[in-house]
Amino acid sequence: MMPTLNHFLILSAILFSIGTAGVFLRRNLITILLSIEIMLNAVNLTFVAVGRSIGSVDGQIIVFFVMCVAAAEAAVGLAIVIALFRHRESLSPDAFTSLKW
Repeated sequence: MMPTLNHFLILSAILFSIGTAGVFLRRNLITILLSIEIMLNAVNLTFVAVGRSIGSVDGQIIVFFVMCVAAAEAAVGLAIVIALFRHRESLSPDAFTSLKW
């Protein structure tokens, strides 16, 4: 049995829900960053699945550009997390409530 569009959309919704739960429930900046990446991958899966169902490569092209931006975002996000850890020696988001360095 071939997976249908509904199967892919359900999987994407589950992945997005896991990522959302990770953002709201975890108390570690790296885990939150990874949860955001899971959410982004769920959206990418939706783009590819819908593009496949309508017989177009537009979804794959969009995902290619989104992945390029996501790689840069992950690198910048990780650099910010490392700088924050060196400054406060904690990865808890509660330690960074003040905007003062």
